[in-house]
Amino acid sequence: MKKLPEDFIFGGATAAYQAEGATQSGGKGRVAWDTYLEENYWYTAEPASDFYNQYPVDLELSEKFGVKGIRISIAWSRIFPDGYGEVNEEGVQFYHNLFKECHKRNVEPFVTLHHFDTPEKLHSNGDFLNRENIDHFVDYAKYCFEEFKEVNYWTTFNEIGPIGDGQYLVGKFPPGIKYDFAKLFQSHHNMMVAHARALKLFKENGYKGEIGIVHALPTKYPYDPENEEDVRAAELEDIIHNKFILDATYLGKYSDKTMEGVNHILNVNGGKLEVTDEDMEILDAAKDLNDFLGINYYMSDWMRGFDGESEITHNSKGAKGGSKYQLKGVGQREFDIDVPRTDWDWMIYPQGLYDQIMRVKKDYPNYKKIYVTENGLGYKDEFKDNTVEDDARIDYVKKHFEAIADAIEDGVDIRGYFIWSLMDVFSWSNGYEKRYGLFYVDFETQERYPKKSAYWYKELSEKKVIE
Repeated sequence: MKKLPEDFIFGGATAAYQAEGATQSGGKGRVAWDTYLEENYWYTAEPASDFYNQYPVDLELSEKFGVKGIRISIAWSRIFPDGYGEVNEEGVQFYHNLFKECHKRNVEPFVTLHHFDTPEKLHSNGDFLNRENIDHFVDYAKYCFEEFKEVNYWTTFNEIGPIGDGQYLVGKFPPGIKYDFAKLFQSHHNMMVAHARALKLFKENGYKGEIGIVHALPTKYPYDPENEEDVRAAELEDIIHNKFILDATYLGKYSDKTMEGVNHILNVNGGKLEVTDEDMEILDAAKDLNDFLGINYYMSDWMRGFDGESEITHNSKGAKGGSKYQLKGVGQREFDIDVPRTDWDWMIYPQGLYDQIMRVKKDYPNYKKIYVTENGLGYKDEFKDNTVEDDARIDYVKKHFEAIADAIEDGVDIRGYFIWSLMDVFSWSNGYEKRYGLFYVDFETQERYPKKSAYWYKELSEKKVIE
């Protein structure tokens, strides 16, 4: 039995594009995903979970089931349809109404400015590879800080790592480019500069509340810790997904070891990273300004040494065993190990969350405090008798809570946990079959039904004891 702090926040996580629907209404501008889903996938984001209209229902459920915080993202193109210029007042009013409802239901909103949904006009002009879009993001951030004074917790970006990975390495996000490491690292870097500038702006202007960033941090292990090539593969994979962005966040620079790995990968695959002195001054000035770090954690990976060409097969439909991941000059993920995995080949390893949290504490001691801002089990839920008996999800979440409790006991300041997801939403490259929610959504009727996990989560929120 493990105890969590009395002030620990039990939350639920959502994202605008995955939940709101109303993609072309309410004055909202297009995002790159609108076109990309139409051309490449078997589903769209319409109506998703219809959160645009159903949010009072979801927040009432939150209050009833002990969910005290909710991660919400603002859709940039709902405020600025083109990413800049004229403001869409209808969109602004929607978020004021949403935040008002949150406070009415005693659910604290943790608000993200960018959750994978750059406005299409800016995305088609290079997204964050185009430095002009850094300026547009900072202007958008400033508008939100000044307009939505009822918000107490801000996050600049959700998952800079997976954005670069999805857009330029795996090719599962628009614009669908594969194996371009130069674009991946440049995207990581430029978005971190955008974060640092927005962070500085927030602090210099004295806006009330707290601000941080959310990073996805999948832990990387060598398949054989005694094998130098496996150890090296794990280190390089960690640089791509974790260390590069963590260094930028908390060191205000890239360590020599990080840059050695980046340069090795670029030497093997081609391309270069452009970093200016001004960039590094901005990162350095912001490194101690983050009020919190959000960690999104779902899985760990085991790496082998690999000498061959890059090839990634993305398992989008939950065909277990259908994944392949090998990168030239980096390594190869090993899936056939003695660790359970989901139908989408995500390795279920709660120890990885503990290890990642302790790594942050050790390597980046200026982290201040942590929220686990996403964690949950994507599953092919069986809806029966108006509920889902999702014992596997309960077991998954419980074991990750145990890892969190252990990290707290070992001296890490962790303030809350946000289950992904509050209600079922659509998954970016997996569609509607991959469900995560505490509440089952009938996407035909938009009715909500509490799953077994919702009742379990409510009890945990009340007792704060993991049994």
